[in-house]
Amino acid sequence: TKIKTLKIPNPFMNFISIENLKPKKQLKEEVTIRAEKKKKRAVKNVVLKPSIFYKLKFFLLGLIFSLVFIFLPLLFLIFISDLPNPNNLSINYLPKTTKIYDRQGSLLYEFYVNQNRTIVKLEDIPISLRQATIAIEDKDFYNHPGFDLRGITRAFISNLKEKEIQGGSTITQQLIRAAFLTPEKSLIRKGREVILAFWAERIYPKNKILELYFNYVPYGGTAWGIESASEVYFGKDVRDLNLAESAFLAGLPRAPSVYSPHINGDQAWKKRQLEVLQAMVKSTYITQEQADAAYKEELNFENPNIPIKAPHFVMYIKKLLIDMFGLSEVERGGLQVITSLDLPTQELVEEIVAEEIDNSLALNITNGAALVTNPQNGDILAMVGSKDYFDKKNDGNVNVTTSLRQPGSTIKIVTYSLALSSNFTEATILNDSPLTITSPGGPSYSPVNYDGTYRGNIPLRLAFANSLNIPAVKVTQKLGVDNIVKFGKELGISSWSTSFPYGLSITLGGGEVTMVDLATAYGTIANQGKKVNPNPILEIKDSYGKNIYKKSVSAKPIVDEGVAFIVSDILADNQARSLAFGLNSPLNIPGYKVSVKTGTTDNKRDNWTIGYTNNLVVATWVGNNDNSPMSPYLTSGITGAAPMWNKIMTNLLTENYIENSFIPGNIIKKPCYGREYNFIKGTEKSVNCNLPNITPTP
Repeated sequence: TKIKTLKIPNPFMNFISIENLKPKKQLKEEVTIRAEKKKKRAVKNVVLKPSIFYKLKFFLLGLIFSLVFIFLPLLFLIFISDLPNPNNLSINYLPKTTKIYDRQGSLLYEFYVNQNRTIVKLEDIPISLRQATIAIEDKDFYNHPGFDLRGITRAFISNLKEKEIQGGSTITQQLIRAAFLTPEKSLIRKGREVILAFWAERIYPKNKILELYFNYVPYGGTAWGIESASEVYFGKDVRDLNLAESAFLAGLPRAPSVYSPHINGDQAWKKRQLEVLQAMVKSTYITQEQADAAYKEELNFENPNIPIKAPHFVMYIKKLLIDMFGLSEVERGGLQVITSLDLPTQELVEEIVAEEIDNSLALNITNGAALVTNPQNGDILAMVGSKDYFDKKNDGNVNVTTSLRQPGSTIKIVTYSLALSSNFTEATILNDSPLTITSPGGPSYSPVNYDGTYRGNIPLRLAFANSLNIPAVKVTQKLGVDNIVKFGKELGISSWSTSFPYGLSITLGGGEVTMVDLATAYGTIANQGKKVNPNPILEIKDSYGKNIYKKSVSAKPIVDEGVAFIVSDILADNQARSLAFGLNSPLNIPGYKVSVKTGTTDNKRDNWTIGYTNNLVVATWVGNNDNSPMSPYLTSGITGAAPMWNKIMTNLLTENYIENSFIPGNIIKKPCYGREYNFIKGTEKSVNCNLPNITPTP
């Protein structure tokens, strides 16, 4: 009899007869055995292939192994094979002399003409000097292996933050750099320095390294080594130095030309001496009371017997060279530098400045400065930074030509050049009447003219030529202070900051400038509106005579040549400026067309005269280095800087005058107010020239 089949779950069959049904346990075992056999058959038929990650793993392991055990050691061997041997530290390293010449090849100065070096033993160096040097240069000298990772890291972070540049070098590194390496600022040079310092520390004991340091390091001038430095600065043996003198000398190696009292007066070295003394206190070498006493002690420096011509200019050149090559290369590299200075012109200007200051003592004028440049190529022909460079009592070594001073009305050339570039004309009528400017929450401002009078409506030409203050302020209101500051920077006034909140007094000299910058701005107008930055270095050769630098001139158009022509024409008009200065002032040089402008600051602290032809700019200044006011009887354009300017310019014009007859193509001459005026094409109809004659009087 057929029995109906039942559906039973099974992985191998859908239906079975009930009479073939096996026990559950036995069936489960058979199912498991068959599944395992099927799995084994499937595995036998599969061909295994390694994955890409499996291959990449072995490739990276091989690469790392090759890099670590083959390439890096090989590179390191190549790197160190080119390093000098620190065993040679016992051999004297001979620096070469850097020489500065004028344009004709006359020697102006030699940096480190001799190595005035006397070898001294460590035991002969006072303990205070050793401690001062370690405290300020390398407080962990006796503990590190030749380099200080913390110092290097700290210097790196400081430099990234654009703070004061730090080197992070140990005493050993400084010794290595002084003996073997160039001043190149690079990671490779730093790496060589660190390796050699570590190497040297394996050869020499710490005290020997310190002794070598004191005998190798330059201390400024001709002083190489500490014994020479002691003799040069104090006229005594190193063993006789006291704490105050030791602290001074310990601070010199970082920057001898910066901290030398013979170059920058007492401001820089005194601050550095205090840093050294405080470092000694921090390292517990001395007490605070000892530091205070040493700081108050007056140091008596020996007068340097160094022949030097054009000293302010030479030190200006040195700073430029340090920016280009680094201090060490300038002081030891044997550079041969040909400059643009003309020594006969320099000596003439020095003589005139000294003579005029002596003649002006009754006006409480104790100092003066002058600068002569060629606006066409940026040459500096003469630079006199003070009456007497060696007058320590009156800070004679301060270079006024590169110092920030208020320019007075000389800066109006910026205001009116911008005005004439902004649709003003020289015939535009300006109003010279009382003006009071108020600002919310601030004080009111009431500018006045130099003579306290007002002239009513007056053409821009006369307002500019006679240096009237109120019209200049009103023009500044229309142009905007920010625009004047921006334009001034384009002309060459690098000291102005576009982020500083200058007021309307910017047009009267409220923003400080340097004489070099002022000469650059005037030179731009003199050069038909094209700016050439001052560059007094013509050529540089290395110690082997190979030319490593040659000057090239680049002129950048800043002002329209028509505007530059009008500005120069106004400033050369003796008749136009006669309202303020008369017809026979020192601003007038008969037989020559010379553009000139004066400026005097509030309380008569600065008095300027600056004038030019197309190939010559002469700037002069008189005042006092302590910023004390001159006599109230000083008259701008008559006394002070003007007679000095007149003498310099008159002497130079006899050989250097080239009459400029060039008239730009965009200049239109048109009768206006009874005389002929100059206009930029397109502006000649903007003024009603049929107004009655304007003859302003106080």
